[in-house]
Amino acid sequence: MKTFINIILTIVIAFILGLFLPWWSVMIAGFIMGAVVGLKKASSFFVPFLAIALLWIVNAWFLAQPNDFTMTKKIAVLLPLEGNTFLLFLITGIVGGIAAGVAGVFGNQCKQLIAGKK
Repeated sequence: MKTFINIILTIVIAFILGLFLPWWSVMIAGFIMGAVVGLKKASSFFVPFLAIALLWIVNAWFLAQPNDFTMTKKIAVLLPLEGNTFLLFLITGIVGGIAAGVAGVFGNQCKQLIAGKK
C-alpha cells in the first residue's frame, strides 16, 4: 500500500511541477518522494521509475492521439525504430523513469544521511 501511495503521489507532484517547469521537474518529484517516504533498497529506484515512466507514456499517448500519431510516426522513422510508435513511447518512458529513479535514490540517501543511518 505504501508503494502504491508513493507512485500516485509521485505522479501527481510530477504532473503539477511539469505544468510550470521543464522536463527535469520529474527529478524534483522523485527526490521529494524519496526523501519523504523512505523506501528500502531497490524500491527507492523502481517506484519513482515506474511512476514517471507511466506518466510520460500516458502523457505522450494523449498528446499524440489528436493528430492520429502523425508526428510520432515521423519521429519513430527518424530514430531506428522502423516507425513503431509504441517503441517510441516506451523509450520516452524509460528516459523519464531513469531520471526520476536516480533522483529517488538520491532523495532516499539524503534522508538517511540526515537521519544518521548508514
